[in-house]
Amino acid sequence: MTTTERTLILLRHAKSDWSGSEADIDRPLAERGRTQAPLAGRWLADHAGRIDLAVVSPAQRARETWELVSAQFAEAPRFRVEDRVYAASAERLLHVVWELPDDIRTVVLVGHNPGMEALASYLAGAEVIMRTSGIAELGVSRQWSDADTASAGLRWAGRPDGEERG
Repeated sequence: MTTTERTLILLRHAKSDWSGSEADIDRPLAERGRTQAPLAGRWLADHAGRIDLAVVSPAQRARETWELVSAQFAEAPRFRVEDRVYAASAERLLHVVWELPDDIRTVVLVGHNPGMEALASYLAGAEVIMRTSGIAELGVSRQWSDADTASAGLRWAGRPDGEERG
């Protein structure tokens, strides 16, 4: 990694439970999601290095995903819940990225499809598929505020249970 390169890790929330009648934002993780999320956390702890900040959707399933992911780190990374990440388009997510402080080198964005897939594809300049608990790790060689189409290199994309690309 160059001294100016930053790392953007997009993490789609783990599988959610559709069996209840709660509002979408309040939907919890399914049992499968509670199994998936720690695998994503273990992958991040083993491969991502130091994470400076996680920006997490306020949706119950995203917050639960981050809780299970961050438990896999020796020291849980700092995080903040960001309302704009919930049900966000790629454009809205890009605005969240643009506002990241320049001293943040590695950030995890925990959110939802289709916005996560669209943002990963936009930044990488190639189609990126993100299933539940999917991760897309992108190297950004510009300041956060200058991230734009095809401005990032896709380092890895997949799901830590074996489905990967990159």
